Amino acid sequence: MFNGIHLLIKKPLKCTNNYPPISVILVSKDTGIAIEKNLIPILEQDYPTFEVIVVNNQSNDDYDSTLTLLESKYHNLYHTFIPESAKYISHKKLGISMGIKASHYDWLVFTEIYCKPSSNQWLKKLSDNFTDETDIVLGYSNYEKADSWFNKKITYDKLINSMRFLSMAIMGMPYMGNGKNLAYRKSLFMKQNGFTNQLKWKHDEDDLFINQTAKKKNTGVEVSRESIIRISMPTKRTWENEKINYAATSQLFKGIGKFIVGFETLTRILFYFVTIYSLITGLLFQQWMLLGIAFLCLIAQLIVEIKVIHQTAVDLGEREFRFLIPLFNVIQPLWNWKFKLNRAKHHQNNFQKI
Repeated sequence: MFNGIHLLIKKPLKCTNNYPPISVILVSKDTGIAIEKNLIPILEQDYPTFEVIVVNNQSNDDYDSTLTLLESKYHNLYHTFIPESAKYISHKKLGISMGIKASHYDWLVFTEIYCKPSSNQWLKKLSDNFTDETDIVLGYSNYEKADSWFNKKITYDKLINSMRFLSMAIMGMPYMGNGKNLAYRKSLFMKQNGFTNQLKWKHDEDDLFINQTAKKKNTGVEVSRESIIRISMPTKRTWENEKINYAATSQLFKGIGKFIVGFETLTRILFYFVTIYSLITGLLFQQWMLLGIAFLCLIAQLIVEIKVIHQTAVDLGEREFRFLIPLFNVIQPLWNWKFKLNRAKHHQNNFQKI
């Protein structure tokens, strides 16, 4: 069910070579060296006409000076700032809204200042999906590779979650998007009255907006290697906060895609519980037939999952998880369940008082 990415990559997209002008929008706050490291690859995209709008979220004066210096070299770069008086709305939502208002073009592309395109073809690959019927294009993003257990863990988690929501979109059941690699029309944003329906929530504006607007016929998916966005490694606390915020916000999702993903997770947990219970029971009470059936079911399940996940990981240029998939596949639902249990405690952190 979640091999949609692999199937899409095998099916070549018909390129129209029709490159409409694009506005790339980023909201940033005190990201230091990332402003040059990650912004320059965006500014140097191989694309006919595009602008980059950076909305400064109350960063320091040096940060503003760096942007001004870059503007003197890149004439398609513009920046503005969120006023200090803005207190009763999420600064991220306000920043995105300001960037959209300042944009000159209908097609908008979103990412973060701590993210970097994998190639200078990022915008072209996204635009291959810009058709008259398309309003939204969902892209793939994952963390930069590092030699650590934590990096393997969060990269695998990101891969699995992306396989789910992107495969659902490929199957015609989109239910969320990721603002680190996302495109949609300015006219769609205006028609939806922006973030009016989600002002109570501080986080995950991209997920909620796409959940409210994405449909089978107006949503495209781009997963070529050239279109991948790489995310700077977060701290463990930052990653856990993002997971908890997502667990809280995902309760608001609508659509069948969300329920299919939830059902798959539940059945996977039940399968492992029943299988492990059967293995233990068969071994303790010498019920060899039960033991053999449970063992064969477990092996068959693992073979199928390893094949699907490994194929997609290779397609996307990720590190090979062949030997870690059995372990991660069992514990990933458990750590996600932990975040869901913590979401009530952190609910107020995601709720915006207005």
